[in-house]
Parts: sequence; structure tokens; C-alpha cells
Amino acid sequence: MSASKSIIISAAGSGSRLGFGHTKALLKIAGKPIIIHHLEQLKKFDDIRIVVGYDAENIINTVLSYRKKVTFVFNHRYQTTNTLHSLYLGSRFARKYIVSLDGDLLINPRDLQKFLKEKDEVMGLIKTYSDEPVCVYTKKKGKDTIITDFTRKRLEYEWTGLLQVKSERIINTGTYVYHIVQNALPFKAAFIDCREVDTPDDYQRAVEWGLKVFKK
Repeated sequence: MSASKSIIISAAGSGSRLGFGHTKALLKIAGKPIIIHHLEQLKKFDDIRIVVGYDAENIINTVLSYRKKVTFVFNHRYQTTNTLHSLYLGSRFARKYIVSLDGDLLINPRDLQKFLKEKDEVMGLIKTYSDEPVCVYTKKKGKDTIITDFTRKRLEYEWTGLLQVKSERIINTGTYVYHIVQNALPFKAAFIDCREVDTPDDYQRAVEWGLKVFKK
């Protein structure tokens, strides 16, 4: 499963809207930091890169307490850059495919494992719920749902940030991840159950969701 894939977890941001004083990747859900939930689902992969910036020392120590074979990539410009810059830094000398995970995105393990088995380019979608979503136009192709374009207009499905993409496509354009993917569409869609943490209310909902999902 892992021979052709590099995993990149973007965990450089400060999560300032939460006001907890540390990065969102270290928020505890069901008794464990989000970053550890990710690593538990990635045991079969031998090329895991974690992009750090804010609170880097605490992330590194937490990760190394669970797993030693990890590559840490520093985004020293985390205060003025976004996920695309972190993804670009982590993508250097990557394998054919990159699986991009946000450090603050909790994903149902069942859905993440299914996603990780995909062999081509694919994006994780969910029913639109966020305040400022990146939504998608889709169409059916046989049994699959295909993503044909992005929009800021509120549609049925939004992109979660979960992405499997050819590493050659990752170019630091100074825009957003979905902009560089847009030129490569169509991509297959994978529907996932997940929770993103941006605000204190998000965190409370994620805690309640996590107690159901991770204690099964």
C-alpha cells in the first residue's frame, strides 16, 4: 500500500481562533491528540512527513513518543503562508502520489482506511456544513462520483481538505491547494465522515463525535 505514496500532514498553523495556546493538531479527542489519531491510521506507511511551524517542539515530542520514523519539515513562514506552502515544502522528493491531511481534520478511521486504498487521484468530500466552504460540482460516471470543478457558491458537497494527488502537481503558486488541483480535474470523489476544528464550538462538537467514533 505504501510503496508509491508519501503522507504529508500539515500542522504548522497556530489555530488562533481557538485561543487554547497550542496548535490544533495537539487537541485531544477521545483521550488522544488529533495527530496521534492520524498516526494510528498510518501504520502501514513508511514515508510520513509532518510540516510544523507554530508550537513545533510540542508536536515533535508528541509524535516521537508514538512513532520514531517520521520526517519533520519546518515552515518558518507559517504566520504568513497557508496550507499550500506547507504542502509544497513537504512534497520535495516525494513519491508518485501524495496523501495530504490537515492536522486539524478528524476522519472516521473506516473512511480514512478506504481512502488510503485508492490507487489514483481522489478528493474527500462531505455534505456542506462549514461557514466558508470550498464546494464542488460533481457528476456520475458509472458507479463513481467525479469532481469537475470548484466553486465558492454553496452547493451540496464541500471539499474536506483530504487529497490524494500526483506529487508532480504540487507547485507553490502562492494561492490555495484547490487552485492547483483545479487544472488537473476531474478527480474521483470519496465521501467521508469527518470533523474539522476551527472554533471552540467546533471543538466541542468534535469531542462529542470522537467519543462515538474512536471508542467503537
